[in-house]
Amino acid sequence: MSQAGTLPGGRDPTLATAVHRRLREDILAGRLPPGRKLKLRDLVESYGAGPSPMREALSKLAAEGLAERLEHRGFRVAEAAPCQLAGLIRSRVLTECAALRDAIAHGGGAWEEELLVAEHRLKRVARSLDPHRFVANPEWEACHRDFHRALLAGCEAPPLLAFCDRLREEAQRYRALANTVAYPERDVAAEHAAIARAALERDVQRATALLAEHYERTGAFVGARLGLGADGAAP
Repeated sequence: MSQAGTLPGGRDPTLATAVHRRLREDILAGRLPPGRKLKLRDLVESYGAGPSPMREALSKLAAEGLAERLEHRGFRVAEAAPCQLAGLIRSRVLTECAALRDAIAHGGGAWEEELLVAEHRLKRVARSLDPHRFVANPEWEACHRDFHRALLAGCEAPPLLAFCDRLREEAQRYRALANTVAYPERDVAAEHAAIARAALERDVQRATALLAEHYERTGAFVGARLGLGADGAAP
């Protein structure tokens, strides 16, 4: 008889879920960079979990596309090829603008309130932990994610929203790899406020245009930081 909360074979689903969440956050934040070999022995020591829950977490990351299974050689962090950035940005623009159009068409009072609150919280949080040099602020990242989710929350197509979330996470990895400096000559808070205002005014054309421009400007900045040309290709 296995202990309560532990599956046959010694697997603890709670521990596997917790270590999966930590590994996932470290990959998305760039703390585990693309291509890094995920050695089981090192991970067990670093994350304080046994081999069984660690293998389960790695398998789940591989299913999500954040890790790659190496035949007979364990796992590694999935690549984030710079040449794929332009296509990723274009995909985000197409999918999120479609979701935003639907959110504006169907979002009610609760959607409006959620978006207002999310934008207000985001603008109150510092982008960097250090005012003199860029140090990514995890609280800002969380509020930023919540704002973009709230913007689309009125959309009545859950599979589309799930795909938007997946693309957002892929883009987050690129941004984390490039964000060694803050965006120069750019008021990101004003961009967010303008997008929210246009959405709340039910101005579909303006809201989607501003959202597309927002992502394209970020893509251009990240591409430049990763050494890509204007067409998204390596020089």
